[in-house]
Amino acid sequence: MAGELKAFFSPELVRRLAGDMSRASPAFPARAFINQATRGLEALELLDRGKHISRALATHLPDDYPEAIAIILRSLGPVHATDELLGLGMAPFFYLPHVIFVAERGLDHFDVSMHAQYQLTQRFSCEASIRPYIAKEPERVFATLRTWAGDAKAHVRRLVSEGTRLRLPWAPRVAWLDENPERVLELLELLKDDPASVVRRSVANNLNDMGKVHPPLLARTCKAWFHSSASAERRALVEHALRSAVKRGDREALGILGFGKKAAVAIEEVRFEPRNVAIGGTVDVHFAIRNTARTSQDLLVDLAVHFVKATGKATPKVFKIGRVTLAAGEHTVLKARVSLKVHTTRKPNPGVHAVDVLVNGTATQVGSFKVTDRKAKSR
Repeated sequence: MAGELKAFFSPELVRRLAGDMSRASPAFPARAFINQATRGLEALELLDRGKHISRALATHLPDDYPEAIAIILRSLGPVHATDELLGLGMAPFFYLPHVIFVAERGLDHFDVSMHAQYQLTQRFSCEASIRPYIAKEPERVFATLRTWAGDAKAHVRRLVSEGTRLRLPWAPRVAWLDENPERVLELLELLKDDPASVVRRSVANNLNDMGKVHPPLLARTCKAWFHSSASAERRALVEHALRSAVKRGDREALGILGFGKKAAVAIEEVRFEPRNVAIGGTVDVHFAIRNTARTSQDLLVDLAVHFVKATGKATPKVFKIGRVTLAAGEHTVLKARVSLKVHTTRKPNPGVHAVDVLVNGTATQVGSFKVTDRKAKSR
C-alpha cells in the first residue's frame, strides 16, 4: 500500500493540483510550481512527497496565510458523497499536501485553520493536521471538537475521535492527550452511539489506542458501555475496542466479553499443511477443540504464531478464529490460514515458528512449522 501511495504522488498529480489552483486564482504561477514540486519528487518516500509538494505550494501561494487558504478552499473538489469510503481507493490522498499546508503554516491563525480543516476533512482527513493545534491550544481545540461532535456531517464527527487518538498511525504523539485521557473520553461519550459506522469504528480505534497507554481506563469504559441493554452497534464497538487487549490475553477484557473464565478443553488432531513452507506461501493449521467440562462452554478461540525475527528471536502475532459454544463432551474442528507473504509491516524470516491455540486467553502449545528461503516440498 505504501508503495502504491508513493507512486500516487506523481508529476501528473502535481499538474492536476496546479490546474486546480489556477482555476481558483488565475494569478497562480502554475509552471513555476510544477517545476519546483516535481524536482526531486520521485526520489522521496510517501510522506516526504506530500511535504515536498505542500512546500512548493507554499512558495507560490500568497505569503498572507488567510489569503492562501482562501485560494486552497476555492480549489477543492466535491465532498465525499457517502459516509463510507469503500471504492474510492487512493483518490482522497490527493488532499494530503493541502492538510500538510494547514499543519505547517496555520498555527497562528486558529479560526481560519479550523475552518479549513472542517472543509478538508470532508474530502480527505485532518486527523494528523489537527494534532499540532491540540498540542498548542488544547482547550480551544476541544471546545471546537465538542461542537463538531454534533455536526450533521459524519466525516466531521469522525475527526473528533480520529484526531484525538493517543497512538494515531503515521502521526506524532501529543503529550497533552496522553496526560488527559479523560478529556478524550468526554468526546467519545458523545459519539459512542453515532449513527454512522465510520464514526463508531473511529471511536473503537481511539479506545483501542487508549488501552495501550491506560489499560484500566479502557476496561472501566468498556465495562460501563457493554451492558445488557446496549445496542448491537454499541456492543460491536466495544468488542472492536478490546481487540488488542483480548489478543494480549487481558483477563479483564476477556471478562467483559464473557470469556473471563479459564476453559476446560482439550486441543486435539493438530496438523500443519504443509509443515515446511517457503517465504511467500501459506500454512493451514487444523485442530479440534473438545469440551472436557460437564456443562456447556462459550469459547473465544485464537491462534498465536511466533514469527521469527531477523535477530532469531520470535514474537507472537495473534490471528482471530472466532467464537464457539460446545456442549459437554462436544468437539469441533477449526482451521486457520497463516500467510508467509512479505508485507510492509511484517517480513517473514526462515526458522521454526511455534504455534499456540488460545482459548479464552489461555495458550496451549500445539506444535510448529518451518519457514524456508526457497520452495520446500510439503510433508
